[in-house]
Amino acid sequence: MSRSDHSRPRRRRGLRAAAGLCVLLALAGYLVVRFESMGGGGAPHCTAADSAGDGSPGGSRRTYDMTPEQAANAATIAAVGVAKGLPDRAVTIALATAMQESALRNLDHGDRDSLGLFQQRPSQGWGTPEQIRDPVYSAGIFYDRLVKVKGYSRLPLTEAAQKVQLSGYPQAYAKHEPDAAVLTAAFAGAGELTCGGPAPAAPGDPQRVRGELERIFGRSGLHAFPGGPAAAAAGAPAADAEVALAEKPEGGEQAARGSRAIAGWAVANAPSLGIARVSYAERSWVAGEKKGRWQPAGGDVKGGADARGAQRGQVRIFVKG
Repeated sequence: MSRSDHSRPRRRRGLRAAAGLCVLLALAGYLVVRFESMGGGGAPHCTAADSAGDGSPGGSRRTYDMTPEQAANAATIAAVGVAKGLPDRAVTIALATAMQESALRNLDHGDRDSLGLFQQRPSQGWGTPEQIRDPVYSAGIFYDRLVKVKGYSRLPLTEAAQKVQLSGYPQAYAKHEPDAAVLTAAFAGAGELTCGGPAPAAPGDPQRVRGELERIFGRSGLHAFPGGPAAAAAGAPAADAEVALAEKPEGGEQAARGSRAIAGWAVANAPSLGIARVSYAERSWVAGEKKGRWQPAGGDVKGGADARGAQRGQVRIFVKG
């Protein structure tokens, strides 16, 4: 065998190794692009934190991770409580109860005829199956029964929840209290919600977004819904539509608390409602960007003014057209 015959297999092995390296590099490049295009978070996901911040290590803030379904349901439970003017304690009790009963999932099954987020039973007077599977209704009737419990806000959480639920496992609610408190802060207090994932690919329905917000907050009387969904302002994609809410001057801190809940609700429901951007309190959340984190408004428009930013007391929701 000649020397050249010995060298050919080595050359072929070298070519195969180089080709394999090119494939790996191309795959890595694709994953990086995919990671960035989905908000830097791969699969859609949400994280609630009990205080705003950049999430850098060493801080004392607590967090709780959720799927988009869980985040949307938690946001609705919190929003209904805020719209009813109930304190944070009531919201925490409701969230802890739903975490135990359904893991914040709107279940179509359960023990005997139990259904939905709170595993409520039609046979026990909680409503029809269709009503119980409606998160706004099921959260609302839970709060209605909770406030009838004398001194519920001073009771241990597990005791207050049990007086409403009459569960066979009355001590099970207690373990969820720390995480439920994080969610309450994220949706109604000084915390925040971040949701990563891709920007909506399909158009949303601004009438549906407005309708859901009116269902939850319309009776509170704390916000005005000026006009109907309109074409988005300058600086937004031409096909996007805007749903805006404004705090009424007499609403005070309760209206501001409602605005925080509305903004969190919009972010949590963005994947299912086609919401592309939410602006509130001089910050903006944009689907598919910045790993799902809220960003200071004004950085994307020449001259420093953000045409899609929100004024004080305003929440602006942009729905993909």
